[in-house]
Amino acid sequence: MKRRDFLKWLSAGFVLTGAGLYTFVPGTRQTLTSLFRRVKAAVLYRLADKAEVFNLRQIITADSTAARTIMWQSEADEKDAVLEYRLKNTSDTHDIKTENKEFTDDRTTTYIHTASITDLQPGKIYEYRVGYNEKRSDWHDFSTAGADSFKAMIFPDSQSSDYTVWGDTAQAAWKSNPDAQFFINMGDLVDNGEDHNQWNAWFDAVGDIIQTIPAAPIMGNHETYNLEWKVRMPAAYLQLFSLPGVASPQYQNQYYSFDYGNVHFTVLNTQIAELAQFQPDLLEDELAWLKSDMADTKQKWKVILMHKDVLQYGFQKRPEPRQEGFSDEGKVFMPLFDQYNVDVVLTGHLHTYRNRGHIRNFRRDGSGPLYIITGVAGDVRYPDLWKRHALDQTIAPQPETDNYMIMTADQNTLTFSSFLPTGEKIDTAAVTKYLPFRQDRQNPPNM
Repeated sequence: MKRRDFLKWLSAGFVLTGAGLYTFVPGTRQTLTSLFRRVKAAVLYRLADKAEVFNLRQIITADSTAARTIMWQSEADEKDAVLEYRLKNTSDTHDIKTENKEFTDDRTTTYIHTASITDLQPGKIYEYRVGYNEKRSDWHDFSTAGADSFKAMIFPDSQSSDYTVWGDTAQAAWKSNPDAQFFINMGDLVDNGEDHNQWNAWFDAVGDIIQTIPAAPIMGNHETYNLEWKVRMPAAYLQLFSLPGVASPQYQNQYYSFDYGNVHFTVLNTQIAELAQFQPDLLEDELAWLKSDMADTKQKWKVILMHKDVLQYGFQKRPEPRQEGFSDEGKVFMPLFDQYNVDVVLTGHLHTYRNRGHIRNFRRDGSGPLYIITGVAGDVRYPDLWKRHALDQTIAPQPETDNYMIMTADQNTLTFSSFLPTGEKIDTAAVTKYLPFRQDRQNPPNM
């Protein structure tokens, strides 16, 4: 039985009873998966010469033509952990010593290893492996960015009660798009940011994907919750992802930006309310950083990635009234998106797919950014909760199920298509720009 199939069997919560029968025990998914990992690791450490690592992952870097971050975890303290890499089909292997951190959260200690590769060549295929002492993992491929044309997978909120749906959605996207060069997760990766079993389940679901292409994660409000559902600093998220640097170390891994091809991606932290008691100057400092980030980039395209949405929706099935309009995040950030001629804004949080077309100065305007709320990729859904907003152009079929998006970029066009896991297309929107001669943004008919 393959490891992923075995984990899916475990995730269903089946255990062997004294009578020799298997019975379902609700809530056992992540606990059993974690137990399986620990038993498997203990056996392999004793019997094999391969390093037993878990949550092996690639993380996006500011410049993917020359750099890549590799992270992994171990149950034991491996102070001499190492990463080896080389051009594919060559024998000239380079070693990198890692940064090793002991991290304790949710009453569980793990060791996080981080290696940063900074001397890569554009448009090349490499392979890497990790280990400690004489033990090594298998080799895994990775590719650096090259041409301006590329494809990326975009996953909405993946928070779940059972991460099987998340895994099935991500794997369906990967199977249909094996040429994707990185993936984005739009925040609320997990339902509870302190629950280490949920984090392990999230990584297990995308294990073969995140080992092959880098992830560009976005922090959501659920990353800030502790086991008692009270707000805390998102300790696990901030340790599990080593993201491109920012000037202010107190905000490291909360917001960041990166380039891929001729696109500049800016990732915002929209958890202003949640973190106010810990970082009262967050909004002011982030706005200053955003202005600098927008002014400094020389890339042709500007894409904003943020968890909370810019629109406010009325309720369809709740007694309390709420008028449609713009969210607090929209009121703060949208004028800056107008000022700096942002091309596309992608959001999450509401677990619904809505293409709102182009908006400038809080009204429909073809010269403004294209706004899309990306949908839902986990099993936490809000059927028939939101009314249709006056600015909505396309809504996913109701009641909504999980979906993913594919972004394709070429010299003059960015295209965003949304799909059900079956491959059925929900919607397509594109932005076209011919520079330096002229700029033309258009939203083609739904396809």
